[in-house]
Amino acid sequence: MTQAIEWKWAEVFAAGKGSRYLRILSLVERSVAEGQLQPGDRLPPQRRLAELLGVDLTTVTRAYAEAKGRGLVESRGPGGTFVSAPAVDFAPRMDLSMNMPPAPEGSNLFALLQKGLADVLARNDADLLMTYHPGGGSRADRMAGCRWLAPMFGPLEVSQVAVCPGAQSALAALVLALTRPGDAVLAEPLVYPGLISVTERLSRRVIAVATDEHGMRPDALEQACAEQGATATVLYLNPTIQNPVARTMPAARRRQLAKVAQRKGLRIIEDDPYWLFEAQPPEPIACHAPASTYYLSTLSKCLTPGLRTAYVRLPDTQDKAQNEANFLDALRAFALMASPLPTALATQWVHDGSAKHLLEQVRAETWARHDLASGILGLPQSESGRGIHVWQALPSRWTAPELARAALAEGLSVTPSAAFSIGAEAPNAVRLSLGAVRGRARLEEALNRWKALLAREPEPRPLTGRRVVI
Repeated sequence: MTQAIEWKWAEVFAAGKGSRYLRILSLVERSVAEGQLQPGDRLPPQRRLAELLGVDLTTVTRAYAEAKGRGLVESRGPGGTFVSAPAVDFAPRMDLSMNMPPAPEGSNLFALLQKGLADVLARNDADLLMTYHPGGGSRADRMAGCRWLAPMFGPLEVSQVAVCPGAQSALAALVLALTRPGDAVLAEPLVYPGLISVTERLSRRVIAVATDEHGMRPDALEQACAEQGATATVLYLNPTIQNPVARTMPAARRRQLAKVAQRKGLRIIEDDPYWLFEAQPPEPIACHAPASTYYLSTLSKCLTPGLRTAYVRLPDTQDKAQNEANFLDALRAFALMASPLPTALATQWVHDGSAKHLLEQVRAETWARHDLASGILGLPQSESGRGIHVWQALPSRWTAPELARAALAEGLSVTPSAAFSIGAEAPNAVRLSLGAVRGRARLEEALNRWKALLAREPEPRPLTGRRVVI
């Protein structure tokens, strides 16, 4: 470690605030993350660093011990403390950017997988599990979909539900089936990035429709339809714990939008992965416009991403068979079929009650994490929509891109608002996802680190351009 880095540490430490040992730990983490310290580099001896920073030896010892516990450094006895070689770690670490359900504390997912797969293999021919399956799922798979969607809709017919290999492929298939190149998909100004990706690659357009505190405005939808004319064919809505702003659209607004869509001849894609996290969720929009709404629900956001299983409730019309055929034809452009083994496991779990049991655990863990985040960050408490993400407006001294970059240096990843924005300048905000960090204690640490970063002043921007002499 060069003397220049040591003096840089002393300068940054003197300007910092908060716990001394955490400030020292942050210096180590940032220097490793930014490449100033490489694997094998020797850290300053503890006594020397204590003198340099003007702190007790025990403070440095505690910081080095924590850095060792995090795998950043290793002790070589009398030889000193050295930067560790990077470990291969497939688990997301301090990740506040990926929306996924949390693993419930105390749950044994391994045992659940063991039993579920054993039951699948006991009830199915292994050869059949490894061959081609019909698009849209078998009758048993579709029956599981009906059972999963029953809290939203009550009893459904098997012909009304299609099984898909994840929500993203289902969304892409719906856009392909319901629109033509150049058509407009009407959506809120901040929207799920997967929709933006799909429409760009299929040469469709996403048009932002203005919102208020309840979600998309009916009058703005009317105006967008008038402006886009015949090219406006699809309305995309994510009405429950909306991604990214975490707002749930009230029942009255859902009915109003359904009426406008029906009057204007729009087909509706209702992407509703978080409905089951609401304590008292409003009826889906599909209940108000059943003949024109494709309702999409995925297990990836409420059970576990590894199942890669989503259900689409098709519109309830006389030409139901044609709607299904059109959708499945489009789905084959992205995936010939759902992967049989994960689909069979999802079907087994839904039918034997394991999915419901796991959902209850995930929901309880999600709500606890949401309350934890609200308390640490001072966000409004909610007794209803406590989902797997929160939306946080930023103080004016930070911009979302600057803060996201600064967070990386702190070992955190967040998603700035630009990832969700269409049609207008993105607000100065970020989405924080609460499920990917393993363990509630680790999440608390991540959120406290995020809070401390928010309270800091940004690093001064370097001056650019030519010097002007007056």
